[in-house]
Amino acid sequence: MLARMLVLRFPKEVVDKPIVTNLVRNYNLSFNILKAHIFPRKEGLMVMELRGNRKDYERGLKYLKDIGVKVESIGQGIRRDDEKCYQCGACTAVCPTGALHIERPEMEVVFESERCSACELCVKTCPARAMIVMFDKAVELEEELA
Repeated sequence: MLARMLVLRFPKEVVDKPIVTNLVRNYNLSFNILKAHIFPRKEGLMVMELRGNRKDYERGLKYLKDIGVKVESIGQGIRRDDEKCYQCGACTAVCPTGALHIERPEMEVVFESERCSACELCVKTCPARAMIVMFDKAVELEEELA
């Protein structure tokens, strides 16, 4: 199973097409949309994790490129600054993958980076600003999605 974090940039001519549905139906891929800004008759932007076997994944990417969607792969990563973290647990409430969870009975916040999808929800939630984005595209994407 291949899984990659992608940024999809949709030209305004295709934003009304069922593109993600076609990826699932025609290419047997699964997805997790992390962020999206898509409006009628305007260019769109989507950050997603796309998963499937290698052959289907490559066919799905070809489909996207053939219809004019610009596909960018992003090297994701979130890390925790343990010196800043004061174990409040706020991040665990928003983590969709369970990468951040509370270990009992110690009540310690554990971060399993290999389970992290880099959705950045923890970054926005952390009052101590201990969660840090580790890829350059994050700044660009935040500006575009703001």
